[in-house]
Amino acid sequence: MQNDEQNNVRHDRRKVLGSLGAMGLLGGSLLMGCKNNGTGGVLAGSSTDTTDSSDSTDTSSALAGSCVLIPQETEGPYPLMAVLSNSAMVRADITEGKSGVPLTVKLKIYDVNNSCAAISGASVYIWHCDKDGVYSGYSQPGINTVGETFCRGIQDTDADGEVIFTTIYPGWYTGRITHIHFRVFLYGSTNATATSQIAFPQAVTTEVYNSSLYVSHGQNTSVTSFASDNIFSDGTTYQMATISGDIENGYVATLNVGIAA
Repeated sequence: MQNDEQNNVRHDRRKVLGSLGAMGLLGGSLLMGCKNNGTGGVLAGSSTDTTDSSDSTDTSSALAGSCVLIPQETEGPYPLMAVLSNSAMVRADITEGKSGVPLTVKLKIYDVNNSCAAISGASVYIWHCDKDGVYSGYSQPGINTVGETFCRGIQDTDADGEVIFTTIYPGWYTGRITHIHFRVFLYGSTNATATSQIAFPQAVTTEVYNSSLYVSHGQNTSVTSFASDNIFSDGTTYQMATISGDIENGYVATLNVGIAA
């Protein structure tokens, strides 16, 4: 597969507004937009850096206390924006029967312009590849998943600014280190307030890829460090998930996301 690259995906605002408005699902918030690397970070999601080599599967770090923007990243080659008008995509469980080590993704959205107060009613769209590095919705080398929507989902943040997705630990594909894409949309806009990616500690990723469900795809030999990844080479301080759990019981990945509302 290819490296992530910018895709110029545009949608008719009125058409999307009409579809989602009729469903009454996204609390008035919509999904769209893309930007390449920018400044900032999460509300200090983790102090883990790109040289993380801990053998522990609990990589929790204390919040640094600063209130900064999440770095902006490419949407990548497989955003599948068409899901935004599909009511079935508003869901917490995005596995669609895909096997893998269970992963709960918790994102907390904060406003950097309001002392990092939680933002409720923001729409969050996440997507990632399956355990074998395959994305839903696209024709890719050796496989065609057009019409499928696994490992994609949309939710609105609750009163605490949080969304929780149930999925599987993502695999890898040539040219990229393990990651999850996400976008945050506010106030009915079809332009994303934030487009970014979640990074995972290498020690945890290595353990997962050695497990029985992932061993056939094996370890990622195409990108072996964050420094050699074309997205995370400038650092992962504000995009590194805080991880807890284990192979047997699954993992929980938490990231605090600062945006300018």
